Amino acid sequence: MHPTQYRTRILLDVVRVLVVPSAILSLYLQLSGTHLGPLGLPCHAAFIIVCAYTRCLYSDWVQSMDAKRLGAKPIPRVVGKLPGNIDVLYKMMKAFKTAYILDVYLALFEEYQCTTLNTRILWVDQIITMDEEHSKFVIATGFHHFWRGKLQKERMERFLGNGIFNRDDEMWKMHRSMARPFFARDRISDFELYEKHAQRLLSIVSSTASSNLACDVQDLYSRFTMDSASEFLFGENFDTLSGSRPEPGKATLGAKGSALDDDFGTFAQAFEECQQVITTRARLGYTWPLHELWEDKTLKPVQRVRKWLDPIVQRVLDDKARMRKAGILSPVGEKNFLQHLADSTDDPSLIRDQLLSMLLAARDTSACLLTFVTYFMAMHPEVTRRLRAEVLHHCGPTGIPTYENIRNLRYMRAVIHETLRLFPPVPLNIRESRATACALPPSDGTYSGTLLPSQPLYMPAKTNIVYLPLLTHRNPALWGPDADNFDPERWLDPERLNRYTSNPMMYTPFSAGPRVCVGQNYALNEASYLLVRLLQQVDHFSFVPECQPAGSLPPPEWKSRRGRQAYERVWPAAALTLYAKGGLWVRFGQSLHP
Repeated sequence: MHPTQYRTRILLDVVRVLVVPSAILSLYLQLSGTHLGPLGLPCHAAFIIVCAYTRCLYSDWVQSMDAKRLGAKPIPRVVGKLPGNIDVLYKMMKAFKTAYILDVYLALFEEYQCTTLNTRILWVDQIITMDEEHSKFVIATGFHHFWRGKLQKERMERFLGNGIFNRDDEMWKMHRSMARPFFARDRISDFELYEKHAQRLLSIVSSTASSNLACDVQDLYSRFTMDSASEFLFGENFDTLSGSRPEPGKATLGAKGSALDDDFGTFAQAFEECQQVITTRARLGYTWPLHELWEDKTLKPVQRVRKWLDPIVQRVLDDKARMRKAGILSPVGEKNFLQHLADSTDDPSLIRDQLLSMLLAARDTSACLLTFVTYFMAMHPEVTRRLRAEVLHHCGPTGIPTYENIRNLRYMRAVIHETLRLFPPVPLNIRESRATACALPPSDGTYSGTLLPSQPLYMPAKTNIVYLPLLTHRNPALWGPDADNFDPERWLDPERLNRYTSNPMMYTPFSAGPRVCVGQNYALNEASYLLVRLLQQVDHFSFVPECQPAGSLPPPEWKSRRGRQAYERVWPAAALTLYAKGGLWVRFGQSLHP
C-alpha cells in the first residue's frame, strides 16, 4: 500500500478490529439460530473487546517466547490508569504544548528508573530510549535490524516523498552516494559562498545595531542558511536576506519562529507547517490518520512549497534538454547538486524530493546551531568576550577567515560542541524494527541496579523506537552532575573530555553509523565562518524579551522546576528540528574598536 493511502490503512485496521469480530459473532448466531434481542448490541461490543484482549494476550505470549529464545527480557512498560494508557497519551500531548522539551519523557524514565521504556499507547508497542547503548545499537551496531519504516514514510510521504530522509535500502544508498561528493572538503571549504551571504547579514546587523533595534536572529540565520544552501545546492540565490523581516514589538508567532508576510515568509511558513504536522502525527502514533480522515493537513503547505521549488527543477531539466540537443557536455566538477541530480533522472518529483530533504538539513540544522550559540553568548557575556578575543587573535578585526584559521579556533569549537550537546538540532529521531525481533544490548547503567549487567532487552518486530539525543546529551550519569550547565571547558579539559572520547556515542548531534549526516562539516564550517565575521563586528549580545511574540516566553512556573528550564530565557521546542519558539530577539553591541 502506498504511504499516501493512510486513510485506507486505518480503515482496514478498524474493519479488522471492529467489523470482523462482529461479523463472526453474527454468523455464529445465525447458524445456531440464537436471537439475542435487546442484548445484541452489548454482546457484540463485549465480543469485540474480548477478541481485542485475546489478541493482546496472544501477542504478549508470542513476544515472551521470542524473548526467551533471544535470552532477553521485555522492555519495562508504562502502566497508566486508563485502558490503552489513554491518560498517558493525554498527558504527553499536553506536555508537548506546555512543558519543557522532552521533560515528559524524562519524568517517565525517572519514575520507572530505567532508560528505555515501552509506552504501550492504545495497546501498540512504542519504545522510547535515552540509553546511549540502545541508541548506538539502533543507528550503528545493529543498523541492519532497523529502518525508517512504513509508518514513518506514511507520516512524511507527501512532504519529503522519495527524499533521502524518507527512504531506505537501495533508494537511500543511491541518494547518499550522489550527495556525498558534493560535501567533500574542497567544496565545503570554499568560503567565498559564505562570505557573500555573510556580508549581507552583517549589513543588517550593522543597521540594527546603529539604530539600537532588536532583531530576531533565528529568522536572520534561517535566511542566511537558506541563501547559502540554495546557492550551494541549486546554483541559485533565493536572496531571502533582502526580504522584509519581523519587526520588533509587532511580531506574532509563526509555525516555528516569528511569522513572516513576504514571499519567503509564505515558503518558510509552509515549510515549517509541514514539519509541525509531521511531528504531531508522530506524537499521536499509529492512530494519527483518524485525526486527518477528511483532510491531509500537509496538502496545502506542500502545495505552497512546491510552488517555489517546481519552477527551479523545471528550469534545470529544460537546460539539460537544450544542452543535450546541442551536444554540450560539462564536467561534473562544474555542476551544482541540482544539475548533478538532473543528470541522473528526468523525474521532476524525485529531484524535488531530494532537494527538499537537503534544504531541510542545510537550512534548519545550521540555523538552529547559530541561534543557540548566540543564545549562550547573550546568556554568558564572558564567553562572548573570550570568543571575540580568540577571533581577533587569529583573524584580526577585518580579516577574511581561512580554513586553517577556523581549525585553530579551539575555544569556538568548544562552544559549538557544547551548544550542540545541550541543543542538538535533531533532539529526537525514530526508527522502526524490521520484520524480525532483536535484542537490545544491556542498559548503559544510568539507573544501576534496575537491570542485571548481562541482561539484554527484547525489541519486538515492526515496532517504533524513539531515541532521544537531547536527553542522552544531558544525562548526569554520562556527563557528570553539571550536565545541564553550559560549560565549554568540558571540551578543553583533558580529564573531562575523556568521558566523551572513551564513549563517543554519548554525543551524537549529527547522528552516527551508516546514516551519519553527510553535511556535518558543511554545517560546522558555515557556522564557524559566520560567527567569526559576526564577532569581528559585535562585542556583546543582549536579550530583548519585550520583543518576543506573545506566548513565546518560558511559562513562569518553569522557574520553580529542576534543570535548565528554571533559568531558560527562550522556549526550546521541536518540529523535526529544534527551534526557539517565537524566535530569539536580541540587540547587538557593535564595537568601534577591537
